[in-house]
Amino acid sequence: MTVAQKEPIIQFTQVNKVYENGTVGLKDIDLTIYPGEFVVVIGLSGAGKSTLMRSVNRLHDITSGDIQIGGRSITQAKGKELLSMRREIGMIFQNFNLVKRATVLRNVLTGRVGYYPTWKMLLGMFSAADKQKAYESLQRVELADKVYARADELSGGQQQRVSIARALTQEPRIILADEPIASLDPQTTHRVMDDLKKINEELGITVLINLHSVELAKEYGSRIVGIRAGHKVFDGPVASADDETIAAIYSGADTEKVGA
Repeated sequence: MTVAQKEPIIQFTQVNKVYENGTVGLKDIDLTIYPGEFVVVIGLSGAGKSTLMRSVNRLHDITSGDIQIGGRSITQAKGKELLSMRREIGMIFQNFNLVKRATVLRNVLTGRVGYYPTWKMLLGMFSAADKQKAYESLQRVELADKVYARADELSGGQQQRVSIARALTQEPRIILADEPIASLDPQTTHRVMDDLKKINEELGITVLINLHSVELAKEYGSRIVGIRAGHKVFDGPVASADDETIAAIYSGADTEKVGA
C-alpha cells in the first residue's frame, strides 16, 4: 500500500497556538503524517518545533484548529478517551526524563503506567508479561545487561536508549522525539538515531522528531518539515530539501518553497 492510499496517523488542520503572553507558537498549520513515516522537523530555536511536537499528545493545548490521531480528535478528547489515545504515543525527551535513582527496569516499566491504576504503579505492581515487554525493549536497544543498574550509573547515550526502550514498552503507534540527541556526543548521537530508524523500519512505528542538524535530518529522515516563526514553510521528501530550501527555512528569506 502506498502512502497516498493510507489513512493519516497524525493530521493537523488549521492549528494555531498563541501563548498567554501573546507569543505565536503555531500559525495555520496543516500537516498530514502517514503510518510508518520518519518525519524530521527542522528550524531555528524558538521557531515552534517543540510546540508542534508537544501538541500531538496534548502536552501543549492548541488555541484553535484540530489534531487527529488515527482519525480521532485528540484536541476534543477527555478522560479515558484521552488516556487511551496517549497510550498510542510514546515520547522521548532531550533530558531523558528518567528517575535517576531507580533501576533501568523500573524506568522502562513506567512506559506501562497508562495501563495501571495509580496505586499499583506506585507500588511497582507490574505483571510478569509487562516485565517481559520491558526486557525485550531493552534487548532491542542492546541494554539488557543493564536491567538492574541504576539509571544514574549510565552514560547520557545509554540513558537516552533507556528512554527509547521505555517508549517501546508502551507499545505505541507513534514515537515523538523532541531534540533527543541535543546533549549527546557525535558517536552516541548516531547510535541513538540508528535505534530510532531501526524501530521505524522493523516495527513500522511512525517517528516524528525535532533535530537541529540538517545533515542528520537528511541522513535518517524520509521527509522534512521546515518551521519558521510558527509557520510551516517547507514539507517534502528529503531529496527535495536542497541547499536553497534549507537556507530559506533558517534565514527567513522570501524564497519559501513548499514541497509536495
